[in-house]
Amino acid sequence: MNEAGLHAHLAGRIDGETHLLPVRVYYEDTDFSGVVYHASYLRFMERGRTDFLRLLGVAQGHLFEQAKDEAGAGFFFVVRSMGIEFLRPARIDDVLTVETRTDVVKGATLNLAQRVPRGAEVLVEASVRVAFLADGKPVRIPDGLRQVMTPKARGG
Repeated sequence: MNEAGLHAHLAGRIDGETHLLPVRVYYEDTDFSGVVYHASYLRFMERGRTDFLRLLGVAQGHLFEQAKDEAGAGFFFVVRSMGIEFLRPARIDDVLTVETRTDVVKGATLNLAQRVPRGAEVLVEASVRVAFLADGKPVRIPDGLRQVMTPKARGG
């Protein structure tokens, strides 16, 4: 088994159209009061978005090469805007799940919905707009990427 296969479980899993990534809270994630520092959620959610794209095949393989052919080398995604609601605190040793799903894909942007629950209790909710850039400029998301990111139930 290659290294990617050995560590595939580290990227979480996709259930339906939602990516689920378990995250344990460590001491370094907390503030002086012992609760998760608000900026730690940004790191947790970035990991969720990155692994969601990884499991969709965006980070490697044929889809990556196809996007390079369509958009050119040097393409990447950047967070354009983010709205976050902090609903409840998490504490050291809590096991959280970062949930990520695509809401809308259009033009050069996609909107993602993210939640961070602890069990059934939602702690954080976020809406994230991500832009697709090539050579530092916004460009239409290539068709191959658009197809895997567009929510199937809504058809795009």
